[in-house]
Amino acid sequence: MYTDLNLTFIEPAELVNTARTLKAEGYRMVQICANRIPDAYELTYSFDKDHELYNYRVVLPEDDTIESITDSYFAAFVYENEMKDLFGIKINHIALDFQGNFFITNEPTPWKGKKEE
Repeated sequence: MYTDLNLTFIEPAELVNTARTLKAEGYRMVQICANRIPDAYELTYSFDKDHELYNYRVVLPEDDTIESITDSYFAAFVYENEMKDLFGIKINHIALDFQGNFFITNEPTPWKGKKEE
């Protein structure tokens, strides 16, 4: 059974350089996953090399902005537009930015969550 998550927490400001380094070392991007937690988002970026999976987790405060990694991994535009549309996560410099129109939903940012009043 696979038990080693190879999970590393990084700061939002470290993401772009981490992605550039991984790309230069021959890693492929596997997926990006967003999850809502109280007052923040957990963003998990997964990369693979030689059948070994490495996960980098960013905790992004709710109103903060993160930079796109599409300059290193162009295919990240799919995940980043999804995070924007479904969670309302603010992402700068997406190479192919659908401006909130990647998904058609009944309500804007349905997974953003509601603030308690």
